[in-house]
Amino acid sequence: MKKILKNKRPTDFKTKVRKFFFGTHVTDSLFTKIAIYTLLISIGFLYIYPMLYMLSNSLKSQSDIVNPMVNWVPTSLYFGNYERAFSVLNYFPTLWKSMFVTFLPALIQTLVTAVIGYGFAKFDFKLKKMWFVLVLLTFVIPVQVYMIPRYVMFFNLDLLESPLSIILPATFGQGINSAIFVLIFYQFFRMIPNSINEAAEIDGAGPYYIFFKIGVPLAGPAFITSFLFGLVWYWNETYISSLFLGSAYPNMQLRLANFVSEYTQIYASDELLRINEGVRLAATLLIILPMLIIYFTIQRWFVEGVEKTGVTGE
Repeated sequence: MKKILKNKRPTDFKTKVRKFFFGTHVTDSLFTKIAIYTLLISIGFLYIYPMLYMLSNSLKSQSDIVNPMVNWVPTSLYFGNYERAFSVLNYFPTLWKSMFVTFLPALIQTLVTAVIGYGFAKFDFKLKKMWFVLVLLTFVIPVQVYMIPRYVMFFNLDLLESPLSIILPATFGQGINSAIFVLIFYQFFRMIPNSINEAAEIDGAGPYYIFFKIGVPLAGPAFITSFLFGLVWYWNETYISSLFLGSAYPNMQLRLANFVSEYTQIYASDELLRINEGVRLAATLLIILPMLIIYFTIQRWFVEGVEKTGVTGE
């Protein structure tokens, strides 16, 4: 009896040690958890580090920036960089223009692509597959390929340097990455059982009633995801904005691109207020701020929409 107990004790100890380090499954092991947390912390650091760097240096005076003894924490909080960046950006008027050519196209694009995706998912018509492939090709083909014909067309229609040059393509389903949103809604509406639509048709509901009363409420996550991604893509777009809007209708991104030249023109006579890294970083943070506020406001619905639609950002 004593021999049996002696033989069991080392085995039990080895089993506990093995469970502690390796777990009962691969995902339960200590090494797997260490690897996962190390990876998550590393990814989080890569995302957070630039923001902390910008925030720290934007609050430094010129003496702190050139002082090698001052690293992350400034000797005193200096808000002069934000004051000058705010003035050079002409912040609130530029913010209004940026929101107008960002919010409105993103909203229109979401509604239009929802209708297109619903049509492809729930209706059969001639050459349906061909039209669907053509829609997807608009995403595969680089934007630069058809920008010159579009520029010539807008020039002939006298739409250049006007917000309509951004809004009209979104209205006709040709906004920024519209094909992705069509695909999102197509896949989402396909998951809705046809029996629901058939039951509604038996009760006398028409296609418009079915779409607005059944399809739209069920596709709420797809609407939120498409709208937010569209909002971010329109906000960060510089190529199309510089081509179609130009200097006549400058948004935040165009202001930032020309920030150094505009800053030197305003403060050219004052050597003490010459351009420095802190002012540029302050201007960058002021441009990022609206998107951060929007994201943190509707973060819960955004994450839920991404999980349900399976879409990732760029």
